[in-house]
Amino acid sequence: MDVRPVPAGSQTKPRFTGAEVAQQVVATAVWAPSVHNTQPWWFSAHGGQISLYADDSRRLAVADPDGREMMISCGAALFTVRLALRALSYIPEVRLLPDPDQPLLVAKLSWRRRAEPTEWEQRMLSQVTQRRTHRGGFDPLPLPPALLGILREGAERDGTMLRVVADDGRRAVLAEVVETAEQVQRLDSAYVSELAGWARPPGSTRRDGVPHTAYPAHPGHTVPHYPGRDFAHGHGWGAAGFTAVSPPWAAGTVCLLTTTGDRPADWIRAGQALQRILLTNATCGVAAALHSQPLELPWLRDFVRSCLSDGAYPQLVLRLGQVTQSAFSVRRLPSDVLSMEIAEHQRGLT
Repeated sequence: MDVRPVPAGSQTKPRFTGAEVAQQVVATAVWAPSVHNTQPWWFSAHGGQISLYADDSRRLAVADPDGREMMISCGAALFTVRLALRALSYIPEVRLLPDPDQPLLVAKLSWRRRAEPTEWEQRMLSQVTQRRTHRGGFDPLPLPPALLGILREGAERDGTMLRVVADDGRRAVLAEVVETAEQVQRLDSAYVSELAGWARPPGSTRRDGVPHTAYPAHPGHTVPHYPGRDFAHGHGWGAAGFTAVSPPWAAGTVCLLTTTGDRPADWIRAGQALQRILLTNATCGVAAALHSQPLELPWLRDFVRSCLSDGAYPQLVLRLGQVTQSAFSVRRLPSDVLSMEIAEHQRGLT
């Protein structure tokens, strides 16, 4: 994030108390994207510091045994915390994975200096609560000129790489990989049960999981075909008239988000890059569909790494495009995930 500090004399008087900053920041951060909307995070605040923790009780034990997707989700929340601090005219200072003895402590953030947010930061912030994950096809329209260059540059700033799968043959191969993963997982009873646990039926009052309004009742066919998750699993749930696009739908611009390493720090960086990509797209009227199915199966992830990402570690498959969205999402209340003035040992983390 590009910042220009305000004059030194104006930094002596805080604009908000530490508690006020934490409450406002977490109210924004809860809108970060997460796998199956599991929202696998919680925050603690003490004075002028916010700590972000991964909530292992919300990890997908079957699909995500190593916590990779959990940490990507927390990385997206971390980027959102940084952006929310910028909206309050503070410069975030981040210590990533600061304590080896607490692997679930994702980051500690403080804000000792001030700087007015840039126009671009304000535009991204305006999309935090508006952005939605798309689950379907796209209009056959090209992306805005120069957008891909901006997305690539942003990904590099977060220590990752956004690779566009432009070759038709590779796009078709990746589509087959996604479809294979979806078929394999639908035959896994433990996986199906876990997925069903995060699929919210109509009328549910839960503030997590994937509501039936977030995916189409009748999934369409993209060219090439990138199938989505089967959240309804035969119940007939889903939104009618999810998109006005007439079949066959376009798959959109297909990308791989990759990292050079494959450790928790790399996963967190991928999450930060993901949220930057999603918010940048949203400011340009571009939606994103996310696919993690093949990356949850080690043998397929190895194939994607060796054949489609030049040896880099794939963290997520993205499809980008333009479409009219009407999806609805839910989030837990900030008070459900924020602990004020509570020592870490009281949460059993020491």
